[in-house]
Amino acid sequence: MDKYQIALLANVRKQLQEWTDQNEEILHEEVYRFLHSISGTSATIGLHYLGDRSRELMEAVEKKQKKTWDYAELNTFLLDIIKICYQDEIQSAEDINKPIEISEQTANILLVDDDLSMLMYLKEQFEKQGWYVLATASKEKAITAFYELKPDCFVVDVHMKDCTGFDILSFLRDKTKQLFVPIVMMSVDNQRETRLKAFKLGADDFLVKPLDMEESLLRIGHHIERKQMFNSYLMFDELTGAYNRTYLKEIYSQQLSSYDRLKDPFCLAILDLDFFKKINDQYGHLMGDRVLQAFVEYMKHEIRPTDHIFRYGGEEFILLLPKTNIKEAETVLNRLLDFFVKKVFTHQSDSFYCSFSGGVVEVHNTEWPLEKALHQADEALYIAKESGRQRIVASSQSKLVKKRTLRMAIIDDDSIIRTMLKELLSKIDVGDRYEVKIEVFKDGIEFFESQWIHSSDHYFVILDGMMPKMDGLEVLQKLRQQKRHDQYTVIMLTSRNSEQDIQRALELGADDYMTKPFKLMELEARVRHLMKKVK
Repeated sequence: MDKYQIALLANVRKQLQEWTDQNEEILHEEVYRFLHSISGTSATIGLHYLGDRSRELMEAVEKKQKKTWDYAELNTFLLDIIKICYQDEIQSAEDINKPIEISEQTANILLVDDDLSMLMYLKEQFEKQGWYVLATASKEKAITAFYELKPDCFVVDVHMKDCTGFDILSFLRDKTKQLFVPIVMMSVDNQRETRLKAFKLGADDFLVKPLDMEESLLRIGHHIERKQMFNSYLMFDELTGAYNRTYLKEIYSQQLSSYDRLKDPFCLAILDLDFFKKINDQYGHLMGDRVLQAFVEYMKHEIRPTDHIFRYGGEEFILLLPKTNIKEAETVLNRLLDFFVKKVFTHQSDSFYCSFSGGVVEVHNTEWPLEKALHQADEALYIAKESGRQRIVASSQSKLVKKRTLRMAIIDDDSIIRTMLKELLSKIDVGDRYEVKIEVFKDGIEFFESQWIHSSDHYFVILDGMMPKMDGLEVLQKLRQQKRHDQYTVIMLTSRNSEQDIQRALELGADDYMTKPFKLMELEARVRHLMKKVK
């Protein structure tokens, strides 16, 4: 970009900032002159996309017959112009409309390396393949992320400052085998002893640094393909022995066919272990695994041979009860709950109990897809949780579901960036169960002084790294010092040349980071992915 293009974009940006800051209505003639000026100059100096878009907007302005513009309405109208002029923070407009999806089929990679340059580089290369990457330099974060993310591939460096990749692998060895997660180790140390140790600990591949990137991506890609193919053939959850989500679709379809023939209703229940995260936090993930296994073992022993239990995800399970109406299902589930809460779990010298909450729905219509039954049962489960947990709620009792609130905070000193991000987040579909509240803050001080942050709701925080008064790292550090630090999911926005800031952000517990310029669609996809962790 030459100096004339830079100068034009700076002038446009200045005018946009002035309009936003003055927070007053803008005359129609001013908007028209603004677009006319841009369209004439930009084409002359080579900014053809900006010129074309400005002319289109100028024609739209002529048709609107307005005297004045509200600043918020104008920002929305000029959004494409704003994106172009802020391309040092948000990627070029040509890339904006390229779809970026993080779906159920997207490969999840857990990447661990304490060399921040390598971590950033590999994260970027992996993401170009369409993979979702959780990158960390911390052993503790890596272990927690492994349990939460259940990655399709685990890529870890051998030699790091505070620990080795071997230490992490030793801790997770049984878990990686259980979940059939491919492990790729990498190192500058290509000695035979190092490679043998990696393979003895369960590594599936060993990449030598400096990496041949094309070859490395192919090898990792093959591991992911095999893992995903393997998953598609599995009927059982590897940890608990319950059926998995894939098999749920088949069994549900069979139950619908049976109802069509015999007209016997059946019930579907979603069961969720109460305060399971506290068990993991207090006693460790291995103890958490034991609780999950014990729950499934108990259920299999107590339910009928014709009933089916499925692990739906994390600590959520589905129970299908054939030839059972809603009253009978409530009776069965309450009996299962009453006996399970008496089961004693022991960890070293401590003992504790565990309960579950449930939502149940009766299916008596062949037109009901699985998604509808799950939605109805999930609403009932939500009522059970909100009513104090350790109870069963039938779908008929959950007609008026109070939506759960998700709060999204945008902390950035640039008002235009705040406007764009608010516009983006307001369009994210979070389903019927949640209500989203979005607030913007010009700096960390304003954020912490706000009464808006004093609630028990979960918060998503989009946090700019560089701000006056209190920078992003200070805000992150203060958030992680809060008593309810797990109440906040934080995405840091950083510049490409701020490796130290990225390292510090990861150390302080940022859930993800994005380097500028970033794609708005990618930010949306990352928010959607991180929302899956919210209970």
